[in-house]
Amino acid sequence: MRERVREVVKSVWGFDALRPLQQEAIDASLAGRDSLVVMPTGGGKSLCYQVPPLVSGRLCVVISPLIALMNDQVAGLEMAGYPAAALHGHVGEAESGAIRRRAEAGELRLLLAAPERALSAGFISWLKRLETRGAGAGVESFAIDEAHCISQWGHDFRPEYRRLAELRRHFPGAPLHAYTATATERVREDIVEQLGLRNPAVLVGRFDRSNLTYRVAPRVRLEDQAVEALRRHEGRGAIVYCISRRDTESMASSLQRAGIDARAYHAGMDARSRLRAQEDFKNERLNVVVATVAFGMGIDRGDVRLVLHAAMPKTIEHYQQETGRAGRDGLASECVLLYSASDAVRWRQLMERGAAEAEDPEAAADALGAQWELLAGMQSFASGACCRHTAISE
Repeated sequence: MRERVREVVKSVWGFDALRPLQQEAIDASLAGRDSLVVMPTGGGKSLCYQVPPLVSGRLCVVISPLIALMNDQVAGLEMAGYPAAALHGHVGEAESGAIRRRAEAGELRLLLAAPERALSAGFISWLKRLETRGAGAGVESFAIDEAHCISQWGHDFRPEYRRLAELRRHFPGAPLHAYTATATERVREDIVEQLGLRNPAVLVGRFDRSNLTYRVAPRVRLEDQAVEALRRHEGRGAIVYCISRRDTESMASSLQRAGIDARAYHAGMDARSRLRAQEDFKNERLNVVVATVAFGMGIDRGDVRLVLHAAMPKTIEHYQQETGRAGRDGLASECVLLYSASDAVRWRQLMERGAAEAEDPEAAADALGAQWELLAGMQSFASGACCRHTAISE
């Protein structure tokens, strides 16, 4: 079986060898065993669920939280000749019908869907009917990407992810595989419990990336400090993270006045502008993006030489994931955090406002306590005297 895995990896992706833990994750999937795989950003998690369907000849359904992430992954796989597709709200009726017919004919190996769609009665019924269509059509396994979203102790808790355990009730014979780039021990335990994983293979990679240099400095003159850092990596990819949409617009304008071709990216922009910024950055027509935290998921650009945080992120897990987008090609890259004590105050205000606007006040209050604890951990990291590599990799 491992020989077949090596053949597939070589023929589709051109890799001569697998990275650490990829083989173990693939083995668990092919053995029909539940798994939880935690690898750093750029560690090759997606290959762990992309390879087994090509070896087994069956369908894997991937739960993914973002449409942009799904589209980017499918586009890359299709270029490699991999039979993959995504079903989401932006897929038209005609295209959706064509995708379903491909699945029913046993032609697809990977089908991506958002959690809300994956748990809808119609989608579940359709997946069950695939079992009657013959070889290659039935669902062999489910892969849950960004699995930290399941846990209220994770940095992007999403209530709809909690319902994914229902997949086990509908498909008791299909293993569940959870994948994430950031999960503390508490989050890992919560993922296993919330998904009801059965004797899972728990695989946790190393997070100390020696090619990254971490710098934390007091925020004194933000625009000047940002320009200075960006000048060190002129002509190469850079991501500047800000807390709010207004901050991204202000920072992008300041950088443009300093002669740096930078563009803002945030959820308040129209979809066309966001997509253009994302595509231009990915295809190296744009080198500097100033963004809120959503930017970067699924962006596979190897030459990001600088990740600059213009303010403190709200959790170490966010920081770990976002800085992990630097130096994915293995070359030396820099991660700069400009910190002020006022950042924590601002985050607490935003968290309290979000909790006050939540539909379920009791659940929001429970989640708020968890968010404050995670924020305190990030504040300790930013203000303390410690080895950044050690703190990130623990």
